[in-house]
Amino acid sequence: MATNLRVLMFPWLAYGHISPFLNIAKQLADRGFLIYFCSTRINLESIVKKIPEKYADSIHLIELHLPELPELPPHYHTTNGLPPHLNPTLHKALKMSKPNFSRILQNLKPDLLIYDVLQPWAEHVANEQNIPAGKLLTSGAAVFSYFFNFRKNPGVEFPFPAIHLPEVEKVKIREILAKEPEEGGRLDEGNKQIMLMCTSRTIEAKYIDYCTELCNWKVVPVGPPFQDLITNDADSKELIDWLGTKHENSTVFVSFGSEYFLSKEDMEEVAFALELSNVNFIWVARFPKGEEQNLEDALPKGFLERIGERGRVLDKFAPQPRILNHPSTGGFISHCGWNSAMESIDFGVPIIAMPIHNDQPINAKLIVELGVGVEIVRDDDGKIHRGEIAETLKSVVTGETGEILREKVREISKNLKSIRDEEMDAVAEELIQLCRNSNKYK
Repeated sequence: MATNLRVLMFPWLAYGHISPFLNIAKQLADRGFLIYFCSTRINLESIVKKIPEKYADSIHLIELHLPELPELPPHYHTTNGLPPHLNPTLHKALKMSKPNFSRILQNLKPDLLIYDVLQPWAEHVANEQNIPAGKLLTSGAAVFSYFFNFRKNPGVEFPFPAIHLPEVEKVKIREILAKEPEEGGRLDEGNKQIMLMCTSRTIEAKYIDYCTELCNWKVVPVGPPFQDLITNDADSKELIDWLGTKHENSTVFVSFGSEYFLSKEDMEEVAFALELSNVNFIWVARFPKGEEQNLEDALPKGFLERIGERGRVLDKFAPQPRILNHPSTGGFISHCGWNSAMESIDFGVPIIAMPIHNDQPINAKLIVELGVGVEIVRDDDGKIHRGEIAETLKSVVTGETGEILREKVREISKNLKSIRDEEMDAVAEELIQLCRNSNKYK
C-alpha cells in the first residue's frame, strides 16, 4: 500500500497505552505511512529499543515537555510505577502541556492526528489547525460498551448476560464516574466519524456492534494489541534458561502489570497459593516507585527458601512476551489488563483472571465467555483465598480444565492471526479516507 500520509500518534502516558499505539505505528509504517510518535522523555526512552532499525526513516520519536510541578518530577511523567494518588496530577500536567502540543503540531504539520480517548482535548488543538483527528481506544469493545451503557442508560441492565458484575464492582464504577466526571465526558467528545479500537470481530463482534449502536461512531477494529518478541535481552537469559529446564506447560507466569499493585493481604494469599499448588512459577512482584520493599520482607517468612528452584520471584522487569511464548509456560495469573489478556491469547496461554481495578473485571468475564480462562472470584468482602487459587492453578496446569482451555485459546489465536493483515489494511484505508474527506490529503 503506497501512501505518504504523515500521522502524529499521541497515546496516554501509560505503557498499557503506549505499547498498542507503537504496535499500530509499526503496522502503519509497513504500509507506507510516516509516523511521529509523541510522548514524554521517560516513556520515549523506554520504547526506543523496541523500534527496529528498519523503521529508522518511518517512525520518529517526538518529545512532549510537561510543565514542572513540584510533586511530579520528570521520572513521574509516566504511569509506570507512579503512586496511584498522583494519577490525577499526571492527567492535569498533560492537559497543561496543550501549548507545547500545539507547537508540535504547528512545526510538524501532520496530515492526521491519532489520539488517545483519555485526552480528547488533543482533537480540539488539532481542529484549531485544520488537522483531522481520529481517536484510538486501547481497551476492548465489551469494556467500552459496558461503561457507555452504564453512563448513558443508568439502571438499564447490560444486554449481554456473560458480562455480569457483582454489586461491589458496580459501586466502584459509579464512584469512578462520580469522582471524575470528565472521565465520562471523554466518551462523548470529539469527532463522530471514526473510533479505532484495539480488538477484533473474531472475539468481540457483538460488542463492537453494540458500541456502534450506543455512540453512533464508526468503530474500526485494528486487531488486538500484541507484542513483538524481544530476542536480544541479555539480562533475561538466566530466567529463560531456567524456564527451559521445566516441562511443557508446567509453569505459571504471575504478573499484575506496571500500574496495579497487590495489597499486602493479596500478596500473602498469592504467595501461599503458589506454595500450596506445587506448580512451577515466575512471579513479578512489583511495588510503586518510592515504596519499593525488600522481597524477603514483603513475602511470607521463609517463602523463598521453601519454594527453592520451583519458582522465581522478581521485583523488576520481566520479558513477558518471551515467557508467554515459551513452551514451558502453561498458564498466566493476570490482572486482565487488556494488553496482557490479548497477549496471552496471542501466544495460546490460558488465563487465570485476578482482576484488580476499572476495566479488568469486565475483561475477566469476557475471557471466561470466550473459553480461554477462568476467574478467581473475590468474596463479598473483596478478598481472595489461597485454597481456591491453588486448586485453580493445579486444574489449569495439570488438569483436564487446562487441556480444554489450551485447545480453545490456540484456536482463537490462530483465527486472530489469520485476519490481522486484513484488519490493518482496512484501518489504513479508513485513515486515508478520513484525510481525503477533510481535504487535507489528495
